[in-house]
Amino acid sequence: MISLNISRFFRRGKRLDEIAESREIKIMHISDTPDNIYPFLLNIIERTKPNYIIHTGDLVDNIKLERKPELRDRYRKSLKSILHILENSGAQVYIVPGNEDDENILKEVAKNSKILFPGSILEIEGLKLALGHEFRDVIKIDADLKLYGHNFKVILKGLNGVLNVNFILLPSRKIVKIKYPDGTNFERGYKMMRGL
Repeated sequence: MISLNISRFFRRGKRLDEIAESREIKIMHISDTPDNIYPFLLNIIERTKPNYIIHTGDLVDNIKLERKPELRDRYRKSLKSILHILENSGAQVYIVPGNEDDENILKEVAKNSKILFPGSILEIEGLKLALGHEFRDVIKIDADLKLYGHNFKVILKGLNGVLNVNFILLPSRKIVKIKYPDGTNFERGYKMMRGL
């Protein structure tokens, strides 16, 4: 088991080096981020220096505001942490709020991020991206790629930000996927993962 984790670590490092060394434009896509992985995200951002970061919702995914609205103050504090990382990265940041986000707090705290509605189209260097929090937001949209999160669903032309940190390199349109740290799904509230 330890060798499997070490192997995963080295594969992740090799992919990060590939992205870091690329001279192409880099789009980083993430979704459903519990606050315990913020240091991991900061490390990736510092190593790869993305030009664009797209977050498809649930910025503090371990705080379930839909079910526990009394946690708004804790949410606000963690939201400030993730936005500090994203907005100080040097990248243009786009955010599609998720079901566990408080849009009013997000609009209040975000300084340099563009907040978009689910189902929005974003074009970067000729690449047409459909953005949503969940697959239903983007499945019927005509786009080159469909970026979303929320659950483990995989769709045609889709990049699910729950499954991986996704990088799109332009102009080649190469996609590089980086696994989240072990335990991320547990922090998201998924107690048992079948088939993953």
